[in-house]
Amino acid sequence: MKAILHADSKWGIGKSNSLMFSIPADMKFFRETTTGNVVVMGSNTLKSFPGGKPLKNRVNIVLYPGGESREDCIVVQTLEKLFEEIKKYPPESVYVIGGAMMYKTLLPYCSEVLVTKVLADGGADAFFENLDENPSFELIEESPPQITNGYTVIFTKYKNLHPLAI
Repeated sequence: MKAILHADSKWGIGKSNSLMFSIPADMKFFRETTTGNVVVMGSNTLKSFPGGKPLKNRVNIVLYPGGESREDCIVVQTLEKLFEEIKKYPPESVYVIGGAMMYKTLLPYCSEVLVTKVLADGGADAFFENLDENPSFELIEESPPQITNGYTVIFTKYKNLHPLAI
């Protein structure tokens, strides 16, 4: 399993249950990486999508305690049920996409984390763990800085040196 996100210079990942930046290169990377795969999210992330609809061309698994079943995505009530559902898919095809609590809960199980670093302060109210300060993670790839939509971004990949098994 992997995590995918963008983070500002303070490892902020969201503001008012929304993205902080509009970065076409990051959206393209996210779309190309996750299309045809499995995305795992919490209920607030699902609600943040246009019309509260799941992402197209992906299997959407949503941890939504108390949430009702839906035809357009897989809703699970507990972390145990989430793990049962995730196990049905090859680990390399599963991406955690938010929100902050899902990232915090599932980070120890992720073998890789793909972070688009935005060199700006987005005024976040939701944060991701600073992987540069976490000894369990190693930066293994980093793109040259590029400017997109007025922001400097760097695409990075971190490896979890000790991922937990689900």
